[in-house]
Amino acid sequence: MTKTSPVRIGVLGAHSTGKTMLLKRIEMELRANGATPVRTGRIGKRAALNGLPKMQHHTAASTEWIITQGIADEIAAAAQGADVILADRAPHDAISYLNAALEFRGEQIHRLERNRLLLLASTQLPKYDLLLATVLDPTVPVEKKHDYDPRYRALVDQHTHALLTGEEIPHLRVTSAPESQAHAVTRALELCLKEAAV
Repeated sequence: MTKTSPVRIGVLGAHSTGKTMLLKRIEMELRANGATPVRTGRIGKRAALNGLPKMQHHTAASTEWIITQGIADEIAAAAQGADVILADRAPHDAISYLNAALEFRGEQIHRLERNRLLLLASTQLPKYDLLLATVLDPTVPVEKKHDYDPRYRALVDQHTHALLTGEEIPHLRVTSAPESQAHAVTRALELCLKEAAV
């Protein structure tokens, strides 16, 4: 593939809704078609290693760190020669997690702080060629090693889709249904191959 700037595909959604697995499938298909994708991720775990709160304990500071770290990861991937960047947790994902955490705890942050974080995430939107938003399916069991609070997980799902709709951000909803997953992979592959032909 040849393109002056990488194709960027971002995924967002509640935890354990198949975000990483979806990007892995897209990555495998792209490699099979001669692309050089780089998949970013593990930002939440890295935040925790730096002593930042996560999940229902998210704060404005941890949200800002996650957004800016994601931006830095994508810049590094482009510098390393990726022609497709697969961002596991697009910037608005962090906003959704924060909004869900605040509702979960019954707290609020100052309007200006909320707007500042939203603006930071929004500055990255023009870079994305496709955003995929996974949809929570409560009937799909979560691995026992993950001790997730089901109420918080549901709040993240609600806030993710409310944010995307409220901000009128173009995206593709991806459910746990095999045909929905396959459609997302096909859409991503077609986009990348089309860009390669330009």
